[in-house]
Amino acid sequence: MTTAPLAHTDIVVLDYLAALWAQSDDLLPDQRDELMTTVADYISARRVAAVDPLEDAAAIVRRLGPPEDLVAAMRRGALPPHVRLPVLLPPPPAALARPVRDGGGPAEYTAIGMLSAGAFLLPGIAPVAGMLLATASPHWTPAQKSAGWVLTLGSVAGAFVFGLLLAAVAPFSDTPSLFLVYLVMLAGSLGASGVLLAGLRSRSA
Repeated sequence: MTTAPLAHTDIVVLDYLAALWAQSDDLLPDQRDELMTTVADYISARRVAAVDPLEDAAAIVRRLGPPEDLVAAMRRGALPPHVRLPVLLPPPPAALARPVRDGGGPAEYTAIGMLSAGAFLLPGIAPVAGMLLATASPHWTPAQKSAGWVLTLGSVAGAFVFGLLLAAVAPFSDTPSLFLVYLVMLAGSLGASGVLLAGLRSRSA
């Protein structure tokens, strides 16, 4: 059984590493191991670098510099930056970006339900709770959330002002007056639910 002769590139690398080992005999064991490992990794990575790869071992060791210079730098506490800088390897193929089509989940439809059906049962309270849920969801844009808040809070404020005006001209306990205030409070929350529902439908389209 015969052993294949070493290629010229292998000889160049082995000679360089042998010289580096001989020059670094006065380093601490950990320093020596770090030096040898870093240089060997540099040589291997430089051959397959995505940017300016070098197959010529002689050119690689020239870029490393004389072994005694690397050892001297290691004695001072750090290798030269060009040895420690990572060699750019071929990046992994980027996955094709696909648009996210998500029509929302239970939390989103609960928010819409509180703005619509919930507003009939607990006007003012349920819509605000629904908007808090909507604000925490990533399924709506800031513009859609802002529009929902403006409609919801605007209807509450409008109902309050409308109630004051009615109280000035009619008994506030009058049923038609209370019903009008109730309708004003509903209008904004129903509009907000429509805005958010349209936003979910546009994501799933």
